[in-house]
Amino acid sequence: MAQADREQRAKRRYPLEREVKYRLLSGHQIAETGIGKTLNISSGGVSFTTTQDIHIGSIVELSVSWPALLNNVCPMKLMVFGRIVRSSGGIPAMTIERYEFRTQATRPLQPVANGQAEVRP
Repeated sequence: MAQADREQRAKRRYPLEREVKYRLLSGHQIAETGIGKTLNISSGGVSFTTTQDIHIGSIVELSVSWPALLNNVCPMKLMVFGRIVRSSGGIPAMTIERYEFRTQATRPLQPVANGQAEVRP
């Protein structure tokens, strides 16, 4: 095992089971999408389940449903950007190269253009 792998895996992992949505990116295009659940998270990476194998080296955008609410009201999601460094049996592990918290919609937006939804002032 390479020195960098040992250092990455030496970081403390925290068990966290949350729903995820992921997108595999190829350049500026979305190559594939899917859903799964996180298994654990550390300051350097995330391990999660998928319904299909993801190739090592794939660039991933992962959206994690976060367990805390902003101001005890608004759902949050953690957006993680990185690469797949290990993958076996539908359980990939990715690096965390960049992350950010975003608010998450609580319900789907209603279509306004076709007159199905009421517009309020």
